[in-house]
Amino acid sequence: MSERLLIRLASDGRLTWRRLAVDARASHASAQGKPPAAVLAAAEEVIVLVPAEDVLLTQAKIGARNRTQLLQAVPYAVEENLLGNVEDLHFAAVPMADGDTGIAVVARARLREWIERLAADGIRADVMLPESLALAPASLLVEDGRVIARLAPWTAFACPLGDATNWLARVRDAGFDTPLDVHVVGEDTAPVPIQAVDLRTQVGVGDALAFFARQLGAPTLNLLHGEFAGRQRQARGQRWWWRAAALAAAVVVMAFAHRIVEVVQLGRSLDRIEAASAASLAETFPDLGAAERARPPELVMRARLEGLRGGDASSGLLRLLGRIAPILGATTRVQLRGLEFRNEMLEINLRAPDVQTLDSIREQVAATPGLGAELTATNPIDNATDGRLRIRAVAP
Repeated sequence: MSERLLIRLASDGRLTWRRLAVDARASHASAQGKPPAAVLAAAEEVIVLVPAEDVLLTQAKIGARNRTQLLQAVPYAVEENLLGNVEDLHFAAVPMADGDTGIAVVARARLREWIERLAADGIRADVMLPESLALAPASLLVEDGRVIARLAPWTAFACPLGDATNWLARVRDAGFDTPLDVHVVGEDTAPVPIQAVDLRTQVGVGDALAFFARQLGAPTLNLLHGEFAGRQRQARGQRWWWRAAALAAAVVVMAFAHRIVEVVQLGRSLDRIEAASAASLAETFPDLGAAERARPPELVMRARLEGLRGGDASSGLLRLLGRIAPILGATTRVQLRGLEFRNEMLEINLRAPDVQTLDSIREQVAATPGLGAELTATNPIDNATDGRLRIRAVAP
């Protein structure tokens, strides 16, 4: 079974660690100090709990279509609750089921200090979150004269035990009156001297890190993202990355070889098509001269067809269509609905997005040497406009 490694980083830099199974049940006792290298190498995931005093938890309602937009909007959504400059702070966010967004805010300098402190002991964290998020809502932990309280999913604070009553009084005045479950680390069984709110139960806790591990579950928030994202894990995970890279390289080589085969086959097909075109041209025009046989078949066929449809004459249906075809082809979202040729006059029915598009086509046709054009009718229909364009050959 793969393991996770839970590390608690105290404000003074001390470390406590514990090995966990994936279901958060402890497989070993908690230990003080730096985890051994073998333990770090065996861990599939390293989770670090950082001091709750340094991370502000809050929530806001933010409309965003993706995570990038969400992270861009978070600083402005909570800016009025912040004491420092937004540029000096780092934000992590988690969308919630009720439409709100849970937000954690920490100073960039403080986050860098934590990362550097861990790196000094060879630790690269995969997940970093405040220890307050390892408490259940409506609970309070007392440890060594310090209190960590998590009142709601995204409302928490930490302070000295002597200041807890004042903090909870402010919370009560703000409308919070939910009784709290109190957990006391150590052997002291005396009631905790805290007033201002109801303390529902008081339970002794022998190991604070084991207590956090039981309540942690699968972390939903991670302070390590963006510029602070942890580098890829070494050890076993790196071997899988190498295998994936080798497989990707093999796929690229096979695709390249397949493309070479396709190019060779297409070259042979082109030779066959050119030979068939030359034979078809010779059968269609038995009077081809030596100079024409030496030219590419498509050029000879085009020249012969040009001669059959009138050569350089400026009138005729095919000639007029040939002159206006590039203009119609270059205009987007225009449909040819019909055409009529009578008395050397070509009338075409077009459907365009608006009258301006029809008039632009008229101007382009009229600007073509030897052609005249006029827009004889327009008819708005749904989200488009039908128009009739009359085109005729004129003297240059």
